[in-house]
Amino acid sequence: MPVIGFLSSLSAPITSKRIASFGQGLSETSYVAGRDVTVEARMAEGQYDRLPALAAELVGRRVDLIAALAPPAAFAAKAATTIIPIVFVGALDPVKAGLVASLNRPGGNVTGVTFIGASLGAKRLELARELVPNAGVIAVLTHPNSPDASEELRDLNTAAKAIGQELLVVSATSDRDFEAAFASVVQHRAGAVLIGQDPFLFQAGGQLVALAARHRIPAIYGNSELVSAGALISYGASLPDAWRLAGVYAGRILKGAKPGDLPVVQPTKFELVINLQTARALGLEIPQTLLARADEVIE
Repeated sequence: MPVIGFLSSLSAPITSKRIASFGQGLSETSYVAGRDVTVEARMAEGQYDRLPALAAELVGRRVDLIAALAPPAAFAAKAATTIIPIVFVGALDPVKAGLVASLNRPGGNVTGVTFIGASLGAKRLELARELVPNAGVIAVLTHPNSPDASEELRDLNTAAKAIGQELLVVSATSDRDFEAAFASVVQHRAGAVLIGQDPFLFQAGGQLVALAARHRIPAIYGNSELVSAGALISYGASLPDAWRLAGVYAGRILKGAKPGDLPVVQPTKFELVINLQTARALGLEIPQTLLARADEVIE
């Protein structure tokens, strides 16, 4: 039975959700996890320095394919093997980042799904300005060592300069940094905060939602799953759909397709989700124009 190594940058609860979506895609190619293929997970729990050893473990296990959750895992897998096929999902430009040669013909042993989350930063900046029209400063919480976060920051800086918006960049590399980051946001009187597209920040979503509520700061996220947990607003690609697409690719590769011949997929499904309960708690009135564009409004 083929074995897929699922190399995750994140924790078990998030990884199991992604494996479920991945399994849906596999089943579309007639592979049922547990019956036709085994999926073995290795999780770094947000500690990226653990990824190279976990990737080496999967390579030593001689898995048939590695599914990489988020860019740090994809780079660790690519560094560990040039032979075993790798399917990644991540919010970065994989060509700029050096993961693949081109989107249409990735070449080598890597392909996958990019939700170009980085280039959606400008869209989230627009949302922040719609929510808080008179914000002199808008903050960005970012992970300074993350490839997708640095790319997002470049795009945000470009977009902010074009419209004359002042940005305040605050960094966090561990959850111990969050209190100081939010204290800086409050001190600089930022009108809103954009939560960067880094897997570590996504994993810490519950803490960030609580801090934003405590400090009464509107926060804009890239993942809709956090909005049902109390986040104010999100705009981004559907993660379950992205992982379903990755599962389809994994199934095709197990059937003989070469990863280097499979174009990197860019999902077309993007979701704007708003939590009105959170808006009321913040004393924020959501503009009707924004509500009309929302794919989902949580009352």
